Amino acid sequence: MTSGETTVTTNARRAAETWESLFRTQVALMRRFRADDIWHDLTIGEYDVLYSLASGPEGGMRLRDLNEKILLAQSSLSRMVDRLAERGLVRRSAAADDARGTVVSLTEEGRRLQRRTGRAHVRTIERYVGEALDPDELAELARLLDKLRAAQSRIPSTPARR
Repeated sequence: MTSGETTVTTNARRAAETWESLFRTQVALMRRFRADDIWHDLTIGEYDVLYSLASGPEGGMRLRDLNEKILLAQSSLSRMVDRLAERGLVRRSAAADDARGTVVSLTEEGRRLQRRTGRAHVRTIERYVGEALDPDELAELARLLDKLRAAQSRIPSTPARR
């Protein structure tokens, strides 16, 4: 092996194959979810915001905390929250401890729409995921994914190559 060459370990190869499988599965499922006939009043991204707020603290979430749960750039999330506020589904308010911070919370209409859409979405999740895996497999997959997600805060980032 020459200077600068690296070998790909068996574990690295397995990790890459596992990631690829996870990613492709997520893509396949998201395509099916997006095609479902339940997204009349919301896009799947808007639903994600409402769901995150519904499962978050009762008083709402700071925009920056909401952004950590949503796979959107801060500016895109801010515009989406503005659109949801215009529709009366969320409200924006200044944070009590810092007027520069923005807290986003669900309105009653937003909560109602999230619950209605959520019930339909859970039925499709049960069909696409629950019919593919038995209860023990679902529990094991959830355990492994939770472990993988939790480990990310302990694993140092790879330095950027120049």
